[in-house]
Amino acid sequence: MIGLFGSVFDPPHNGHVALLREARARLGLADAVVFVVAHPGHKRVETDAETRLALARAAFPDERVELDPYPRTIDTLRERRFDDPVFLIGADEFLDFSGWKEPDAVLDLTRLGVATRPGYPCERFEGVLARLRRPDRVLFFDLEPVDVSSSEVRERVANGEPVDGLVPSAVAAEIGRLGIYRTAR
Repeated sequence: MIGLFGSVFDPPHNGHVALLREARARLGLADAVVFVVAHPGHKRVETDAETRLALARAAFPDERVELDPYPRTIDTLRERRFDDPVFLIGADEFLDFSGWKEPDAVLDLTRLGVATRPGYPCERFEGVLARLRRPDRVLFFDLEPVDVSSSEVRERVANGEPVDGLVPSAVAAEIGRLGIYRTAR
């Protein structure tokens, strides 16, 4: 199995790193590809794609990290072919999965690996699963909570506060070197 982990990574943080690490262990992934979405169709980004790519490479030094030119997951999956892929997402993102572009087509091309927190109310997933043609293609695995978000990291940098413990040290160094996120938008 190959794990596919896509995000805007603006910036990547310890929660992202923990999700991929735990997915590798729990799902037995043989390989992984980290996709940095160049032009997300669903959210605004603070930094350009090449900067976010550099940050993701700093966060995931042992993984293949690539720029993804497609704004939607289904477009990436249709253009790229992978043997036995599992697309990795968090539980909160899965709750919005039925709003993705062609969610059933996504599940035709990949399984979903959904990271849940221990004690997460699994009944929240029932409505999403009931709307899917192939709910058997959704795999759940536990992930200890990592209390961090990209917006929190950006805000702390803009306020001149440290981000130690929130991002990998290589990401913190790259943020400092590039001088990004220093002004709040």
